Amino acid sequence: QVQLVESGGGLVQAGGSLRLSCVASGRTFSGYTMAWFRQAPGKEREFVAAISWRGDLTYYLDSVKGRFTISRHNAVNTVYLQMNMLRPEDTAVYYCAAGFAVASTTLSSKYNYWGQGTQVTVSS
Repeated sequence: QVQLVESGGGLVQAGGSLRLSCVASGRTFSGYTMAWFRQAPGKEREFVAAISWRGDLTYYLDSVKGRFTISRHNAVNTVYLQMNMLRPEDTAVYYCAAGFAVASTTLSSKYNYWGQGTQVTVSS
């Protein structure tokens, strides 16, 4: 089992920045692909970004490319999502996920473990 705990969400004005963190505990962290998904009210959960377990491969939703950066620090079992130039349409609950999927996988069903989510609200 892997337990995931997200933090770093909050309220920010459009154009601002936030950094989300996700700390893993339980089984070894370094073998998992890690990803961030988000879900806005009334919408499906969508893939945002993923990073391979070595950290050498990253993938992004087109609308966040150039604004968001995913990274990981395996020594402290943590994955990050740096979000810059935030827009009101980025408002959602952001979830951290872990799985043995290849890093290019955008399907939520391929990830085995999920955090409880952290709210990000971007005001216009």
